[in-house]
Amino acid sequence: MGGLAVLAKEAGHTVTGCDANVYPPMSTQLESQGISLTQGFGAEQIALEPDLYVIGNVVSRGNPLMEEILNRGLPYVSGPQWMGEHILRDKWVLAVAGTHGKTTTSAMLAWILEYAGYAPGFLIGGVPLNFGISARLWGSHASDFFVIEADEYDTAFFDKRSKFVHYHAKTAVLNNLEYDHADIFPDVAAIETQFHHLVRTVPGVGRLVVNGDNVSLERVLKRGCWSEKEFFGKNQAWRFVMQDGEDFDVYFNDQLQGRVHWKLNGEHNRQNALAAIAAARHVGVTPEIAIEALAQFVSVKRRMEVRGVADGVTVIDDFAHHPTAVATTVEGLRHKVGNARILAVLEPRSNTMKLGTMKQALPGSLEQADLVFGFGEAEGKSALGWDLAEALMPLGDKVACHHKLDELVQDIVSKAQAGDQVLIMSNGGFGGIHQKLLDALQTRAQQAGRQVIAA
Repeated sequence: MGGLAVLAKEAGHTVTGCDANVYPPMSTQLESQGISLTQGFGAEQIALEPDLYVIGNVVSRGNPLMEEILNRGLPYVSGPQWMGEHILRDKWVLAVAGTHGKTTTSAMLAWILEYAGYAPGFLIGGVPLNFGISARLWGSHASDFFVIEADEYDTAFFDKRSKFVHYHAKTAVLNNLEYDHADIFPDVAAIETQFHHLVRTVPGVGRLVVNGDNVSLERVLKRGCWSEKEFFGKNQAWRFVMQDGEDFDVYFNDQLQGRVHWKLNGEHNRQNALAAIAAARHVGVTPEIAIEALAQFVSVKRRMEVRGVADGVTVIDDFAHHPTAVATTVEGLRHKVGNARILAVLEPRSNTMKLGTMKQALPGSLEQADLVFGFGEAEGKSALGWDLAEALMPLGDKVACHHKLDELVQDIVSKAQAGDQVLIMSNGGFGGIHQKLLDALQTRAQQAGRQVIAA
């Protein structure tokens, strides 16, 4: 919704917004764009007298402002519907869907198109570091191309279709499909149905770029497909072969397309890259140009983002919260740092995790970490309906769980050693733990009489 606000302002509208507990990077992005934000959902905001209320899916019945809008019969629309009708109309839309990797793949794809001179518009659920903003109408010139992160979450309290059916993609990436969003989907079959609705919206002249190794996506396509298809994966038309370090060769139909030289780690990012290269090819960007672009790709904020180094300890921020994403994130860091100790810090605060649906998968996702710290509190209240310490018991004595942020920080500092990698994983602000930890580590160094080196 923050990105949508930026697009609406660029399109010439006066935009204000309201939300609760907004945190960086979105809060700072809105401030930098001159978009005023009201904390909370008070009914008195009706006094602003806007022409239209654009409603995000965080709003539900009982919300004071929404109730006032309904009672007065004021005009409102969902965010995705507004996007489809006012921004994406007449655009060649490249939509990236999937349980994991949507944000990073969308950022890669937008950067490839930018590098190739297409000046695309985009709406991404994070801040790509190559652009410094999560949304724009277009770049250096008016563009017919728009890259959008296509979420399967429901549209609004009054529209229970997935968001992505509103986007009318001509190029659609289906990155992967797993069970998630347990608060709205009863099982993976229900999510597969939504993905098939997306497939039904892609025109015959469009193209699906599909993870050929994912069984759920295979079932989705078996229900019907009316568009061109290209597959990426281990033994698919698009595949990669590892080279030195993090470099890899890209093959299409067994023909070498070039070698990607970059610093990103993890197989998941290599698969994301294949998807982005394939999608860009659909609009005319050659794989050679796409591979050149990826050499200059700088990822997304909160995706393995190094927040600082203090007293020899590196603090890393990552958005991982689903067990599969946690596992791939830890695995990628392990591959990068070798035998260095990894201290994994996890706040399971997504709606799915709060329900405890996937708590059994957490220990396996954290196996490659040397120490694990769990946090089960938000806004002064218990955030979970289940016992985090009990769920992590299979990991033995390398686990410590906390319910107070300051105690968590103190525990990490007491155990962290020079050379350690502290990997903080949460899809929220986590109480500003990153800076608190860096500050505490610097204090530790000063008290020990060591030279303070912070970056």
